[in-house]
Amino acid sequence: MRKTKWVIRCIAEQEAPGVWVAVCLDFDLAAQGDSLDDVRRRMDAMLTEYVEDALTGEDRDHAETLLNRRAPWRYWLRFYWFSIVDRLRRRAPRSHLPFHETLPLTLAR
Repeated sequence: MRKTKWVIRCIAEQEAPGVWVAVCLDFDLAAQGDSLDDVRRRMDAMLTEYVEDALTGEDRDHAETLLNRRAPWRYWLRFYWFSIVDRLRRRAPRSHLPFHETLPLTLAR
């Protein structure tokens, strides 16, 4: 069986000292953590569980709906804005960050 990767778009923002929030744009999910690394780890775990559940778990009957949920447009605007700012200001301190998570993808036969 051929495996490939599924690229998921996310943004992370520092809302206050020690409070980071990440939003997954492709599935409209959110995670909160104490640091950028913490919130990315939490989002990665959440995405893995979410996709596994949608494809092979109890929510399998609703996979099409669950895997096609998108975040509201304002988050997409922020993602693209952060992407532009991030490219222009590579060395500046980061209180926001656009990032991609990759999930292994195995197609069913």
